[in-house]
Amino acid sequence: MAGSGVTIDNPNMRAKPRLSFWQIWNMSFGFLGIQFGFELQNSNVSRIFETLGANKDDLPLLWIAAPLTGLLVQPIIGYFSDRTWHPTWGRRRPFFFVGALLATLALFFMPNSGSLLVAASMLWIMDASINISMEPFRAFVGDLLPANQRTTGFATQSFFIGVGSVIAACLPWLFTNVFNIANTAPQGVIPPSVKYAFYLGGAALFLTVMYTVFTTREYPPVDMAEFEREKKEGSMFGGITASFMGIFNMPKSMSQLAVVQLFTWFALFAMWIYSTNAVTSNIYNMRVSGNLYQKIVQQVNQASAAVKDAPSKSFFDLSQTTEAEKKVKELGALRADIADIAAHQAGTTDKVITTNLAGYALKNGQLAPAESADLKRVQQQYNDGADWLGICSSVRNGVAAIFAFLLPVLARRTSRRFTHMLCLVVGGLGLISLSLVHDPRLLLGSMALVGIAWASILSMPYAMLAGALPANKMGYYMGVFNFFIVTPQIIASVGLGFLTNHLFNGNTMGALVLGGAGMILGGLLTLRVQDTDDIRLPNNLTPAENLAYEGSLADANPNV
Repeated sequence: MAGSGVTIDNPNMRAKPRLSFWQIWNMSFGFLGIQFGFELQNSNVSRIFETLGANKDDLPLLWIAAPLTGLLVQPIIGYFSDRTWHPTWGRRRPFFFVGALLATLALFFMPNSGSLLVAASMLWIMDASINISMEPFRAFVGDLLPANQRTTGFATQSFFIGVGSVIAACLPWLFTNVFNIANTAPQGVIPPSVKYAFYLGGAALFLTVMYTVFTTREYPPVDMAEFEREKKEGSMFGGITASFMGIFNMPKSMSQLAVVQLFTWFALFAMWIYSTNAVTSNIYNMRVSGNLYQKIVQQVNQASAAVKDAPSKSFFDLSQTTEAEKKVKELGALRADIADIAAHQAGTTDKVITTNLAGYALKNGQLAPAESADLKRVQQQYNDGADWLGICSSVRNGVAAIFAFLLPVLARRTSRRFTHMLCLVVGGLGLISLSLVHDPRLLLGSMALVGIAWASILSMPYAMLAGALPANKMGYYMGVFNFFIVTPQIIASVGLGFLTNHLFNGNTMGALVLGGAGMILGGLLTLRVQDTDDIRLPNNLTPAENLAYEGSLADANPNV
């Protein structure tokens, strides 16, 4: 690149020096804690919802909080972080701090939710708070690293995401099997092992993000006068409007990547919503005899008849819940479980039941010792399956952390497009293979394949995108790009329940297979992405040579 002769006359660009290994480490370290929060959410929120009485058909709509908060928060945070500067705190780091503080508090409160309404509300708050911190971290790489270090920067983030996810996903299992903290609790109560996992995760999130805040410095705006002028001309309403209008003014590479993201994140959200239910109901022994099942149905019907005149309570009613209202709500959820079993297991003698039906029958009594043992086995199998899935998630994320170091090498030898395509196809096959597994130990292999895709999902799209974006709008466009992460999640939240009931006969494993097929399709579509920044740059470029290269990209994308 030396002697290229490219002249730069762009007030929004500066010559960026190469950063050392430890500088990249420090600027990415906060992602370790952010992923503690996300992984605890992804691995345990469905479990919390089901413990509090949610039917599996309720899960997609309860989960809609996560994508909606991302849709609302990330573009706005990106827009305003581009227009923030403080001599001490910098540009992105104020958002790191605020988001980390709020997310930590939400993680402390989430496992103490006493009702579905409270748990759903805490999911909104927790996801919004994590997003406040996470979105500026993506722009951080584009802000601080030259072009030939961006793939490494995003891969380092993937490494910390993988490590954080490994530890966070293991926490409930570790508390149970190492520290002898119970992973079961009375019906409607979150197990202690899950509570302690959230407490530790909250502390880790705050401390790691603050480490990045205090060990990393940011570049001030190149033209401070122009920066202040843009701030004064903008307004709160104008900023929010611009945040959501960016979808109509995207670079070509970004619009092509958007399609890939739609299929990729639909698959991931299907996995997060349904993996606990799919694994426990298909691979673990949640079956009881037909006679015992009919006895449970009779108990529920008799109890329902006794309270048929009791008032029901709206999900959104915040007034103090009476014991009668609690009983009506509990029985309504149990009848929904029974109706689901009747609709999808009519031809079987033994029935796969829910942990809530087992818990109700045990609490109600009137059981033979063998029947009680069977129901306790159902509860134990569910919690063992949920804990083992946490271990499998740790393997998935451990593979992602290791593979993150191989991504820059593979991308340099082939291309970023080919690398991402290959990883998504492998991950899609991993999701599909879950339907073929009957031994829980084999889940490790399936989730390891998904981990290869996860490593690439967290880095390659952003590395391809960063080269197509102007420096002074990096946070803005990174936030707009989030539309194509949350939109498929909203589609999954609204549509997967219908598809599961009408296309897959109530078997949530079908939703995971559908997600795997979508991930493979997304991988193939990666090959059509125009990656103008994917040039094999030498690692010894001077800051001036990096600036010349980035200036040539700016000249090639004058409309951005």
